[in-house]
Amino acid sequence: QVQLVESGGGLVQPGGSLSLSCAASATEFHNYAMAWYRQTPGNQREVVATITSGGSANYADSVKGRFTISRDNVRNSVYLQLNSLKPEDSAVYYCNAQGFVGSTWRDIWPWGQGTQVTVSS
Repeated sequence: QVQLVESGGGLVQPGGSLSLSCAASATEFHNYAMAWYRQTPGNQREVVATITSGGSANYADSVKGRFTISRDNVRNSVYLQLNSLKPEDSAVYYCNAQGFVGSTWRDIWPWGQGTQVTVSS
């Protein structure tokens, strides 16, 4: 069973930066599209950034221009650079692979513990 381990979260002031990492114990990691999600209490997880197996990235409008997703297929890892952070970016951040479950494109591995990002002065 694949395990995901997210790290790099913390407390940062508005306008600051953080670098998140996610390590996956997956074979053929390079074949999977990956995504970063975030979740705040009482809300569903939302996708903030995706990266295809080929390295093409897409972003939610709320983070476009501020966050950068990248991957290292040798290290079976995906990263999220968070810049110009805002209080509304505060959330628990998770990574996961994306693929078809039936006819639905969605997360496909068990969730990790996530990493908390808090943006506050």
